[in-house]
Amino acid sequence: MPRRIIVVTAVHAPSARFLPDAYASLCRQELPRGWEWHWVVQEDGKSDAVAPHVPDDPRVTFRQGRPGGPGVARTIALSRADGDYVKVLDADDQLTPGVLARDLAALEGDRGLGWATSRVLDLLPDGSTVGFEGDPEAGPIERGAILDFWTAHDFRAQVHPASLCVRRDLLLALGGWMALPASEDTGLLLALNATSRGWFSSEVGLLYRKWPGQVTSQASHVDAAERAARMAVVAARARELARFPWRYPAGD
Repeated sequence: MPRRIIVVTAVHAPSARFLPDAYASLCRQELPRGWEWHWVVQEDGKSDAVAPHVPDDPRVTFRQGRPGGPGVARTIALSRADGDYVKVLDADDQLTPGVLARDLAALEGDRGLGWATSRVLDLLPDGSTVGFEGDPEAGPIERGAILDFWTAHDFRAQVHPASLCVRRDLLLALGGWMALPASEDTGLLLALNATSRGWFSSEVGLLYRKWPGQVTSQASHVDAAERAARMAVVAARARELARFPWRYPAGD
């Protein structure tokens, strides 16, 4: 029986029109022999706007639920995560060819790694792409390194949480994504790094679409008081997890 990598996507009505591009990027993936992907798409809410954009493919599962934000949608989607690994793919983003195989190679090759990330490019409305400054060297990321960098660089991590591929058991042990109105994926990234080593691939693994309707472009996302509160709880969680003796893998 093939082993599965589960690709989890939270979607709401404004971003539904990008689902075909995300699906096309999945279909371009070539997995190692004995592996397959299962795309779990979870609508954040219940509307008639999303389903028409969901591909008719037996490898795709679509569900709806009460609105609670992308972190809630992704976490409830874990109920259908029937595989060893969970890969994040936001509805408006695209995977680059080969990224799933690279994630699997890193995590299957070293049981001491809990998660993997990749280099990310912003995908601009005109189709051009822009890279990020400060990408780390390719290779392992030691526990605590992301919190240190994030704290010293105005709450910007050196790797992008939208590119995460995570061991399913570790993701469940940490409770999935944080219950925050935004930065829930950053909170997960820092929690992962507090408890386990990770991996960074310097090959581009994700095209991160920039468009006016995305959540991170809204004024509420940069509200100073809310941002300060989000960052405070993200940091506090990571620091408390780092203090506990539990590590991944168990006994490490």
